[in-house]
Amino acid sequence: MFKKITCLSVLALQSFFMIAQEEKEIKVTTDIKSAIIYLDGAEIHRTKKVQLEKGRTKVVFTGLSPKFNSQNIQVTTTNDVELLAISHRIDYLTNVKEKPRVEELKDSLDMLNQKNIALNNEKEAYNIEKDMLMQNKSIGGSNNGVSVVELKQAADLYRNRLMEINKAISNVDRGINDNNKKISRINIELIQANAKTAYSRGEITLLLDVETSVTTEIDLKYLVTNAGWTPSYNIRAEDINKPIKLEYKAYVYNNTDIDWQNINFKLSTSDPTLSATQPKMTPWYLNYNNQYDNYQYKKQTSNMYQVRGSRSASEQQYIDGVLNNEGFTQNAYFNGKANTVANIPSTDFENISVSELSAEFDIEKSYTIPSDNKPYIVDVTNHELQTLYKHYAVPKLEKDAFLLARIINWQDLNLIEGTANIYFAGTYVGQSFIATRNVSDTLDISLGRDNKVMVTRTKMKDFSSIKYIGSNRKETHAYQMVVKNNRKVPINIEVLDQIPVSQDSEIEVFSEEISNANKNDLTGELKWNFNIEPNQNETINLTFSVKYPKNKPVTIGKSNYKSRRVRTKF
Repeated sequence: MFKKITCLSVLALQSFFMIAQEEKEIKVTTDIKSAIIYLDGAEIHRTKKVQLEKGRTKVVFTGLSPKFNSQNIQVTTTNDVELLAISHRIDYLTNVKEKPRVEELKDSLDMLNQKNIALNNEKEAYNIEKDMLMQNKSIGGSNNGVSVVELKQAADLYRNRLMEINKAISNVDRGINDNNKKISRINIELIQANAKTAYSRGEITLLLDVETSVTTEIDLKYLVTNAGWTPSYNIRAEDINKPIKLEYKAYVYNNTDIDWQNINFKLSTSDPTLSATQPKMTPWYLNYNNQYDNYQYKKQTSNMYQVRGSRSASEQQYIDGVLNNEGFTQNAYFNGKANTVANIPSTDFENISVSELSAEFDIEKSYTIPSDNKPYIVDVTNHELQTLYKHYAVPKLEKDAFLLARIINWQDLNLIEGTANIYFAGTYVGQSFIATRNVSDTLDISLGRDNKVMVTRTKMKDFSSIKYIGSNRKETHAYQMVVKNNRKVPINIEVLDQIPVSQDSEIEVFSEEISNANKNDLTGELKWNFNIEPNQNETINLTFSVKYPKNKPVTIGKSNYKSRRVRTKF
């Protein structure tokens, strides 16, 4: 019985080794054929033709990014090749050839460190010699004196030698400090070059089976993290009677440890990590509102405000706009240059709103995107948009008129929220933010101030007065606004002003002259719309009065104060 079990064990081991020997292994290296870059992540596509012999063969794709997603590996083969299994691992042992620039920097770093070692040895020798001189400064012993000449010679010797040693030590310290500065700069550049002290590469192993020897082409697709893109726009307007040119661009970044060398790719707004499992509904129960429900609602609302500090500025401004039922606008300024690496230190991208219908953009040109975690500008597409131009002025707050471009049917452009660099008449105006989740059929983009439309607001002193009627004080304020069109084409302009709104029954406000304005009784807002021909103007007269008890002063006039830094020391 024991012999029979032993024989069976030997046969099983022989069969195992025969199967193991039958599985051949082929290691292949590939270049990236193409990629689909998502807002967060990327799908890498590699291909390789492999000669397979009859039986089972392990094909190992080496040199891959260690940041691949093992749950999203896709393999396609040709010529009746059966895919039996897929496995993956991270290789920490194989050395990867460094970039020439990184090797050069590390060589310089090593050379400077060697110089510092030599300088420190030299400094140590000088310090030992200095200690020897200080310990042997006694001349002639304790019983024998020395002559004045010998004393002078000894003093000169000690002084001169100590000065030479101190000077040499100072020179050594200066050399070490200079080297340390160079070492610090090189280390910073190494960090920017994304140099690593420990290397790792991903491997994907395919177990294939064929009945006869064939040549097959293997398509390998997998997702990687630490890559993505975010939109950016250039909006160019030449004049208010010409269409707008929209240049759709993208900041693409790669931090996958693998450089993307001269590859073709698509940009996609879809999410490749979405679950493929069908959704299931749970029962939707209704009940009477109770105190606990109200408490939960208040708690959720409170939490919404509490997380304010952790949100980005644009996110919080959007939330504030929704909560307050306001519009969303954001203005900023920066010096942007097209088709260059953006001058920003890292890729801290914000959450943005994306349409439920995903879009893909085929990039016509090929690009090289190094794995350095820096964003690179990629040209996506260009549009020429029919635009309605409108001017907007609030002379009470600003003496300039602002030009607004209104784009209709913008939904067909597949825009995503992002920053837009505004150019008008060939001049950089500033930066705006395209907020696609907060607009309807018309997308409004501010083109900045228009210095060819003059707006003035003057207080008419002859028609303004202060009168006392019994125990009341009545103030009358009169203003005249003039809007002049210095352009060669007609303009449409919306002018806003306001009258005060009383919140006390003892304070009465009277609108005496508002020049046919559209008035909002709740807010006191006054709105005028004009079509003004070239070199023509429109005049607006605004007069209102406020009556209140004279023993309860009311501040009616409103001053605009701006903080300004003043130099106090000269």
